[in-house]
Amino acid sequence: MKKRLLAVTAALIFSMFFSLAFVSCDKQKTKFVCHSLDYFDTATTITGYEESKEEFDRVSGEILKLLSEYHKLYTIYHRFEGLENLCTINDLQNGAHRTVSVDSRITDMLLYSKDMYDVTNGKFNIAMGSVLSIWHTYRTCGLADPSQAQLPPKDKLTEAAKHTDIKDVLIDAENNTVYLQDPEMTLDVGAVAKGYAVEMAAKYLEEQGISGYVINVGGNVRTVGTKPNGESWLAGIENPSPDSDIPYVAYLNLSGESLVTSGSYQRFYTVDGINYHHIIDPETLMPAKGYLSVSVLCCDSALGDALSTALFCMPYDSGISLVESLDGVEALWIMADGSQKYSSGFDKYLAE
Repeated sequence: MKKRLLAVTAALIFSMFFSLAFVSCDKQKTKFVCHSLDYFDTATTITGYEESKEEFDRVSGEILKLLSEYHKLYTIYHRFEGLENLCTINDLQNGAHRTVSVDSRITDMLLYSKDMYDVTNGKFNIAMGSVLSIWHTYRTCGLADPSQAQLPPKDKLTEAAKHTDIKDVLIDAENNTVYLQDPEMTLDVGAVAKGYAVEMAAKYLEEQGISGYVINVGGNVRTVGTKPNGESWLAGIENPSPDSDIPYVAYLNLSGESLVTSGSYQRFYTVDGINYHHIIDPETLMPAKGYLSVSVLCCDSALGDALSTALFCMPYDSGISLVESLDGVEALWIMADGSQKYSSGFDKYLAE
């Protein structure tokens, strides 16, 4: 299986530019880059223009600190001493969930996710953990030993799907508590956690009056302002066809926007010669069909993250109707045959 470390669905094409210092407000600013592999089980790249490396290190350090905090809060796989997080919310005690007092950044994200459930008519559902955990187990085993790779039994998935009702996620925003009413329910925020964390980090920069940065966490890209000389950032949407000699299907100009892509080529395993990817349709309980990738461009990385997953699970007619109904949202669908379809305002972001 061809591994792509960054899953660079929206990889920034920084190498296309000369590494020159730019003049802003009579002071030179130089481009700096830092990398990390510590958060959300993927690669993080922070790029920014500053007058000194010391200042860039300070700002990027603040971003990484925030990403670390969100990673610990939103992981469903790890517990941390003295911290209630998504993992401990999913825990059972004596066969039942408990009411968990959490950081407001958890309740805020969960409330946002419940809103997105309504916006997408259930195609985005953080209460799908019981189903997704089965797929995760079978995919992990299949990758570890491809000769023994199997699909999850349909009856097992159907039984798990009985425990995915978003109404059983009870959130008290005033007291910052979360309770899962169904003892067989678990949460999985993999379709929104990275995007939400990236958006919060970007908002922190904006609140501090800091511009000229790009945060890229596993292909969830958020730009903060422009380059010091006023130029847009250039971002590429990766070609989902592994046999193509063309690495990117489109290049976009971004100036404060976010770009997020969900694709069938990013994480998958193979059973009897057929690839099964990780984006599971809540209706069929199987990997969604119809597209190679869906990219969402908007001003909010959390919205882009959630929408890209939901649109991947929607028929095109439903997806395009949803996108056209949302202000400031554009999308690109790459169909199963490699053809492309755009929302009405997408082309205005295309680089020449």
